[in-house]
Amino acid sequence: MTLPTYHWDMLGGGSITLFHVRGIRIAVDWSWFIVLFLVILWMSQFYGDLLGQSGSSTTPFLLAVASAIAFFASILLHELGHAFVALRNGIGISSIQLWIFGGMARMDREAESPGTEFRVAIAGPAVTAALVVLLTAGGIVAGGAKEFRDAALVESSSGASGVLAMVAWLASINLIVLLFNLLPAFPMDGGRVARAIVWARSGDRAGATRFAAGLGRVFGWFFIAAGLVATATGFFSIIGGIWLVMIGVLINGSARGASMQTAISSRVGDLRVADVMDRQPVAIPGELSVERALDEYFLRYRWPWFPVVDAAHRFLGLIVRDRADEVPEVSRANSLVSDVVELDDGTFQVRDDAPLDSLLSNQNLRRFGALMAVDAEGRLCGVITVEQVGRALRDAAN
Repeated sequence: MTLPTYHWDMLGGGSITLFHVRGIRIAVDWSWFIVLFLVILWMSQFYGDLLGQSGSSTTPFLLAVASAIAFFASILLHELGHAFVALRNGIGISSIQLWIFGGMARMDREAESPGTEFRVAIAGPAVTAALVVLLTAGGIVAGGAKEFRDAALVESSSGASGVLAMVAWLASINLIVLLFNLLPAFPMDGGRVARAIVWARSGDRAGATRFAAGLGRVFGWFFIAAGLVATATGFFSIIGGIWLVMIGVLINGSARGASMQTAISSRVGDLRVADVMDRQPVAIPGELSVERALDEYFLRYRWPWFPVVDAAHRFLGLIVRDRADEVPEVSRANSLVSDVVELDDGTFQVRDDAPLDSLLSNQNLRRFGALMAVDAEGRLCGVITVEQVGRALRDAAN
């Protein structure tokens, strides 16, 4: 048996984990703190002017902090809308990450039908639209239509209370998020909706992706040009112009990457995971003692983790060296590997008959470097690594 070269990142990158929702890791990137600071700074000044207090006073600051938290909570709800619909359609979600440009739900794979693609893509905007309606209705009932409108326009002279102003701002900012996300610029939600519609009409997923990616690149260049012009003419603040340019660069790059991925997928053809995987992975039986696992596997192969299987060779999960070392020496002979295994919830595995091109968007393969290949009964039959996928792509390109 052979053990291929692969890396497993058990820490999940440089983001900070906040909590978990139905097994989905909710995390923030370091760039998120920049936006958090800017929102609090901006809103503190607004609430200070509105209430006739200094922006450094306690009340404006607390309202600004509450506004920032509520705003990012609404972004999280948007992404959870995508995530829950994806889960209902059999698509795993490894994490949701908040960062400088909002949020991102990391799906294990792409949708397999245009209907699933449409449902997952529209779920986030649907949640945001519901928030806008609820906030607007609540604000109008509480303060009246005119006062709510002035507060929504961030008018410091509106005379609205601090709480009404916060509700109005949240309604207006979520409306902006909704409209922006519905632009047909792949990979934003509107672009994915456009891809789903073209895919449903043509039956050609690759062609639909190229079409949506083309729209994305057009919008990307538009945002870049608009940001540069707005900054040069003073129509926007410098920060606003730079922000537009950065969004344009992000959209352009993502759309270009989607086009390249589609081209690569067409070269791979009908290759499956089983065609390129290592068919002789080293696996530890779950009924083995921790002592024997350390002596016969960890000390012999010098790897930090191994897949674990039951008596029927069904994949159970992973055993990590650090976890095995935590078992007291006096208990290792009587402790089983199955007692300390990190059970798999679908994160660590892929079906052996899955199309190879489905791994191109598999976030877990990118994150961990390798996945366990299992058959229809869940039996471990191989290991597929990033290196093996890359080699297959290079061979297909030649």
